[in-house]
Amino acid sequence: MSETFDPELVEAARKAFAGPVGFLKSAPSLNFLPDMTVPEVAFAGRSNVGKSSLLNALTNRNGLARTSNTPGRTQELNFFDVGDPPRFRLVDMPGYGFAEAPKDLVKKWRFLVNDFLRGRAVLKRALVLIDSRHGIKPVDREIMDMLDGAAVSYRLVLTKADKVKASALAEVTERTAAEVRTRPAAHPDIIPTSSEGGLGIPELRAAVLEAVG
Repeated sequence: MSETFDPELVEAARKAFAGPVGFLKSAPSLNFLPDMTVPEVAFAGRSNVGKSSLLNALTNRNGLARTSNTPGRTQELNFFDVGDPPRFRLVDMPGYGFAEAPKDLVKKWRFLVNDFLRGRAVLKRALVLIDSRHGIKPVDREIMDMLDGAAVSYRLVLTKADKVKASALAEVTERTAAEVRTRPAAHPDIIPTSSEGGLGIPELRAAVLEAVG
């Protein structure tokens, strides 16, 4: 279910994200990854789940992450530094589950993401975004399988919570929580969010700060 964070942690997280946040680099392959100097939190989600909008809301910046109506547009790992000097880093992973993508592109995505997850010692947690209107889909289970296999701790975040009724949101939250309880690397608590309304954004910031220590 959803988690209650310590108010001091929530305030510390607000301050952290109120400071400098900037784009560092894009990595189309592992050769381009930045040095492992600070802790990282990665954001994963299928195409059009609202990942870019959530990253923008999280950092309180309109244009930090590019939003696109074209599924599968981002096929690189995008890195953002939080703090100056950087205290930690956000990683925007390429969206998955785009049906129109060529098979070789899907294969490239799988290799890039799997190798990144398995070889990134500074990766403290992944946040897997799930659309509140649809719940967990088979493509989401694939990334969760990859995270479980790589022994990378992850937490599920519901997006677009403002698009469903409160009763439906409670139901999808409970259903999602029940499924993650069976997953070895998953955090048991779910965070419902809305990029437009701000629901869950303070808690999500706290979850990121908690993960990086």
